[in-house]
Amino acid sequence: MARYKHYDYDQLMMVPVSLEEQLVPGTLEYAIHHIVEERLDVSMFDDRYCNDDTGRTAISPKVLIKIVLFGYSRGLISSRSLERACRENITFMALSCGQKPDHSTIAAFVSSMDREIESLFTKVLLICEQEGLLSGTHFSLDGLKLSSNASKEWSGTFADLKKKQQALDRKVKEVVREHRAADEREHGRSVSDRLRWEKRIKRLQKKVDRIEQFLAENEPKIGAGGKEIQSNVTDNESAKLTSSHGVLQGYNANALVDEKHQIVVHAAAFGKGEDGANMEPMLEGAKEKLQAIGWEEPLKERQISADSGYYSVKNLEACKDQGVDAYVPDPQFRKRDVRFSDAGRHRRSVDKRKERYASKKRWFSVEDFKLDDRTGKLICPAGHGLYIRNRNFQTADGYKAIAYQAPKTACRDCRLRSKCLRNPNTVSRQVHVFYGQRPGSITDEMKQKIDTAEGRRIYSKRLGIVEPVFGNIRACKRMDRFTVRGQIKVDIQWMLYCLVHNIGKITNFGKSYAMAAA
Repeated sequence: MARYKHYDYDQLMMVPVSLEEQLVPGTLEYAIHHIVEERLDVSMFDDRYCNDDTGRTAISPKVLIKIVLFGYSRGLISSRSLERACRENITFMALSCGQKPDHSTIAAFVSSMDREIESLFTKVLLICEQEGLLSGTHFSLDGLKLSSNASKEWSGTFADLKKKQQALDRKVKEVVREHRAADEREHGRSVSDRLRWEKRIKRLQKKVDRIEQFLAENEPKIGAGGKEIQSNVTDNESAKLTSSHGVLQGYNANALVDEKHQIVVHAAAFGKGEDGANMEPMLEGAKEKLQAIGWEEPLKERQISADSGYYSVKNLEACKDQGVDAYVPDPQFRKRDVRFSDAGRHRRSVDKRKERYASKKRWFSVEDFKLDDRTGKLICPAGHGLYIRNRNFQTADGYKAIAYQAPKTACRDCRLRSKCLRNPNTVSRQVHVFYGQRPGSITDEMKQKIDTAEGRRIYSKRLGIVEPVFGNIRACKRMDRFTVRGQIKVDIQWMLYCLVHNIGKITNFGKSYAMAAA
């Protein structure tokens, strides 16, 4: 007969555990512990506490930061899961040094980091620079649309929400009538039935009051087009976004990433789905952080790539103001790419386009007219705006163009009439501008830049720079939604995830941490 060693679960064991030995060099938990403990100054958190002489001693901000960062790296995003991990997981016990903060302490700490998160992010970015992880040659910008802690069923225009309130109010009255009728029919109803009906009425009435309070305290949200867009009763700073996963109520989390090791140099979340105005705040944020770590003119003449969602006049003007070498294609750029067999039409390669040189001439030509991207008008040398007369003008050679016409009043007494109109009897000037060749247009200049072989080569770097960052955060760290509400708190949570991503890069590629692992 086989014999086995005896075992008994009804016994106690005294197991000596060294917390420091649980943090093995070369691991992410070691990097988080060492960076927070040795290289970050967290004295900025001291002003939060007023327990110098009286009151209970607080858990150190260093401990809380370690718990949150390591928890986010393991996909533990809720404060309750972090509390449980500090009681059950030996690595969390080592990082917290045996302390067990409750979920309310963790949640309150994360939600109130709005004044400190920028400084923490910049200090970790400085460590990345000291470890040789930044190149500063090419940055890529993109956005990740994530659900917020709000239901899209509570979204709508103010008229829609008012209708929903009225429908719920009618439902409350209907339930009250049914409740009273049931009381009259069944005098001996049990207490549990009565409580169930009362809870239902209370729940519906609470929804009615919630919408009524929201409508009274808020104003309608106006979109970029000047029309009202949908508000949300739960989190009014979030928006309905269209993503590859369908329509969701959430935020557009943006990140600007360095080429060398995919370090995030700036991160921010926006409560709108369109990226047409996000370039300016992202470039300004990155500039401030890079200057804080010692870079002079950090973005000037640096390459910046972004997908076609960022193609807008406002974004291109922001790139021009910052002096960056931007590569932002328009939505139709692939149709013009000769490498695609489904282009559908033949065109002369833009790589061989002719350069124009300034020369003395008797009359103004189309090169002397500049397009105003904001108004869509062509501005003549005298400063007058030419309106569009025909968008589908076609020459005898088959080229398509836009026909612009100057107002008669503009040309009648113009001081430059003799240099603009060859025939003195002409009433007003007409200009034909071929598609993609509007002089002075910042959007057409970008199209020509992207359509070159060099432009396509540089823009192709974008996919390998920024997309792996989102893949790491969303798939590996399981960040598929925000658990907080409001723009400020969402920004904090998004920057914490990008921060732990950067610490992961320090762990894998940092010089001092690679030596520690060896």
